[in-house]
Amino acid sequence: MKLGYFTANRMDKPLEEVLDRAVKLGYEAVEIPAFKGSPHLDVDRVLEDKSYAQHIKEVVQKRGLIISALSNHPEGQLVLGPHGIDTDGIYQGTPEEKIRFGMERMMKTAQAAHELGVPVVCGFIGCENFGRFFPWPYAKGWSEMEEKFAERWGKILDKFQEYGVKFAHEPHPNELVYDIYTAERSLELMKEKPAWGFNFDPANLIYLGIDVVNFVQAVGTKIYHVHAKDGEIVEHNVRRDGLIPTGSWNRITRGFRFRIPGWGSVPWKRVIAELALVGYNYVLSYEHEDVTMSREDGETKTIDFLKPLLIRAPYEGRKDILFQ
Repeated sequence: MKLGYFTANRMDKPLEEVLDRAVKLGYEAVEIPAFKGSPHLDVDRVLEDKSYAQHIKEVVQKRGLIISALSNHPEGQLVLGPHGIDTDGIYQGTPEEKIRFGMERMMKTAQAAHELGVPVVCGFIGCENFGRFFPWPYAKGWSEMEEKFAERWGKILDKFQEYGVKFAHEPHPNELVYDIYTAERSLELMKEKPAWGFNFDPANLIYLGIDVVNFVQAVGTKIYHVHAKDGEIVEHNVRRDGLIPTGSWNRITRGFRFRIPGWGSVPWKRVIAELALVGYNYVLSYEHEDVTMSREDGETKTIDFLKPLLIRAPYEGRKDILFQ
């Protein structure tokens, strides 16, 4: 396993400066945001200008890094929605225009990943109306969204497979796939699509009361990428306000907070051990969303905490000379 750095943590800095910082701190890989307007990667330019694509590869490789994944969460969200004011900040248009834009951009992201030699694209799939997790007042609402998921993302995943790239959806609140049950259901719906899998971010599951090790066991080899991000169930606040994380991110009485690894409720030793057992030997990509501390604090503390826990190679098996 390797410890990676999500360059979205420092989108206020040029890519090469962020790469230099990642290397200096001891990270071994980078995940790069690829949505339209990203300051670190222009997908259209990758597809139109071979010298630009070669430049991106070279600035990463000469620093001894790999690109673990391209990340396109915002435009993936548009494929299923919501398609009202909630997503106008991503793209303005009619629902049909938003869907078309989202699908086209995700296909382009897959093509760009192929051009850059990147095996995985991480992102969201969207959700037309997350309130339909509750069957009232329309019991068929969720299953109808599943049909749209299979249709729209099926077309996108065909392109991913054509380019030899995997898509890793990140189970997350306000996504059609957000927990173990919906992840397993998506695997049933996409059983003919080997490009379909998951970006496992344990912080997004902790607030549901899930033991995140169960997610690793449930989807196993379909984990294509991992986010090194923690979530804290703030016990004294839960007894005051409950777990529903409404209000400002830095509201002191929130029952749930995103944290850096080691400062939350994720059992990292068990998570890493279970990842190893299902054969995951890739990157844990550090993402900073911890409002209690600076990015610099998070960058250094994450290295100090996670690096000693990484499993570099599987068990070789016991060789007992007494029984040879």
